Amino acid sequence: MEKREWHESAQERWDHNASNWHSKSVNMWTEGSRKDIVPFVVKNVPQGSKVADLGCGDGFGSYLLNQEGYEVTGMDLSEKMVEFARKQEKEGLDFVKGDLSHPPFEKGQFDAVMMINSLEWTEDPLHALKQISEVVREDGRVCIGILGPTAHPRENSYPRLYGEDVICNTMMPWELEKLANENGLVKEDETWVFKKGVSEKLTNNLSQELKQALTFMTLFMFRKTQADVEGLE
Repeated sequence: MEKREWHESAQERWDHNASNWHSKSVNMWTEGSRKDIVPFVVKNVPQGSKVADLGCGDGFGSYLLNQEGYEVTGMDLSEKMVEFARKQEKEGLDFVKGDLSHPPFEKGQFDAVMMINSLEWTEDPLHALKQISEVVREDGRVCIGILGPTAHPRENSYPRLYGEDVICNTMMPWELEKLANENGLVKEDETWVFKKGVSEKLTNNLSQELKQALTFMTLFMFRKTQADVEGLE
């Protein structure tokens, strides 16, 4: 699939899904699968930091980050999503339309980036990861949430096994960790979101590898290193 086709197909997909996503967003971020994300960011990124929420959807996650004391700019490929998001704009919270593969920001503009289940929707995840790294200052943080092996939305990439074009590049959590580490992003923290029925008691004594294997989502916090800065020059 040509890059232009991928970009346009992904935008069309999320424009079409925007209203449905918006109707569920508050619940996902406050009670559902995304409720641990903002606390994870707060744990690892100093309050008052400038944060880019890339692939922000309807912007509710950006709004929650702003409520915690961050200056947040949300970006999404979908115009419809950005329309929903802009209804929440206020001082320290704004939204723009943009592509992860070519984010419309200056080099080193942000102290941190949050990117939840959005890297999978790029045609070339490595290129997108490098572009994202550029907009983070040296020693800044990059929070990425990636769908785990048990996540039903991974089915978006299943038709590739029939030779069909897909616009979802799902990857395993260990693959993202390896890709990041090989490109100047050092892991500083990790946490896991499990499906209902998987209790803390069941996972406490498991290795990191086995925890990743059970996840609906794995959340990583990476630090941008000097090696990454030099590699992008």
